[in-house]
Amino acid sequence: MREVAPGDVVFSFADARIRAIGIAASHAYEAPKPLEFGMTGAYWDRIGWRVDVQFYPLRLPVRPAEYMAVLAPLLPNRYAPLRPNGAGLQNLYLTRLPEEFAAALVDLLGAEARALILGHRVADEPPRVSPIGLVEWEEYALDQVKKDGSVPETQRVALVLARRGQGLFKQRVMTIERSCRLTGVNNAEHLRASHCKPWRDSTNEERLDGENGLLLTPNIDHLFDRGFIGFGDDGKLLVSPVAHAESLRKMGVDPAHAMNVGAFSTRQRYYLKFHRENVLLASSFLEHL
Repeated sequence: MREVAPGDVVFSFADARIRAIGIAASHAYEAPKPLEFGMTGAYWDRIGWRVDVQFYPLRLPVRPAEYMAVLAPLLPNRYAPLRPNGAGLQNLYLTRLPEEFAAALVDLLGAEARALILGHRVADEPPRVSPIGLVEWEEYALDQVKKDGSVPETQRVALVLARRGQGLFKQRVMTIERSCRLTGVNNAEHLRASHCKPWRDSTNEERLDGENGLLLTPNIDHLFDRGFIGFGDDGKLLVSPVAHAESLRKMGVDPAHAMNVGAFSTRQRYYLKFHRENVLLASSFLEHL
């Protein structure tokens, strides 16, 4: 999930058939379990990874098991989407396909699939959408804070402002951080206090903890908040493999240039570990291909 990028092609396999082709419309992001997965209510306390995809149902679904003489030799040794007999794997819901295997699938699906994929490839840059599930989750969490009568009004205001990296939270971050770690900007007016452990994931105490924050310029705050960059405990800048390199360079981050932003406190390292494991768009998958 953390390696998906907008524009990627997704083959939907259900009931032993490829029934639709999808085009990814977002990078992965944290989100509650969707309403569609259950009968009642949203699963606000069950958080996972989500990618928004526009699916196009196929008029003529294909059953891969009928074509394994062609497909089996192209299956990868690890993380294969199918067994050699064509049966699906229940514990594998998303995997990267080798280009040769994907091309063979497109050939089997025929002109409808080929036209969809090629038409998408020659079109303009695919539109990017806001991470719908993330917006819904944050709005829900914000509403819960506003309604919580057990929290004093002054603290509720501070928590709401902390979501935007302002107010008491920013004041506390500024007692620890003096400037943007990447750009060096030190004028407070041009800096946001960015949560390492996101506001949406944090307890009320963590939402106002100055060591759960870094001072970042708006561009860098966006990259950090959406997981396109992160930081190692040693201060090394980490860049997601799905980040758009040219955009990063225009925002002042050169993926080809190794950079160290300096030491972090013990508590900051605790929060940054959460960010690496739950926000940074990187995984060990590519290392094992």
